[in-house]
Amino acid sequence: MKIAKLLRLDFLPSNTNLALLLLRTWIGATMFILHGWGKVTGFGEMSGKFLNLFGIGSTASLALAIFGEAVCSVLLIFGLFTRLAALCGIITMTVAFTIAHNAVLRGPGSGELAFIYLATYVVLFIAGPGRFSVDAKMGGKV
Repeated sequence: MKIAKLLRLDFLPSNTNLALLLLRTWIGATMFILHGWGKVTGFGEMSGKFLNLFGIGSTASLALAIFGEAVCSVLLIFGLFTRLAALCGIITMTVAFTIAHNAVLRGPGSGELAFIYLATYVVLFIAGPGRFSVDAKMGGKV
């Protein structure tokens, strides 16, 4: 019995709210820095060359990607409108995975990273922001 408890690491405290804070800030900051910010700063040069999704034009497609990757990432970091931001992330990463990466998980140009982001956004959408969030301070359901 003691070995089972040791192997389960039962001696470590559990803190779901801290875990959600870390997940939100880690994923939000990573998405913003590695994907969103480059699109924001390179908007002028990228707008004509960006993938034209759903026939709305490359500039509109880029603007939607910026919203999903930059704006919603900042919202996640602060835990503000978390479920809505996560839903936008789900949509953005579903499009990235299925269209930009052809739903391929292995090999060069694969959508593995988009798929991992997608899974993370799904978890945040289901779990919510946790206690350490602006949503919680505003009296929202956490």
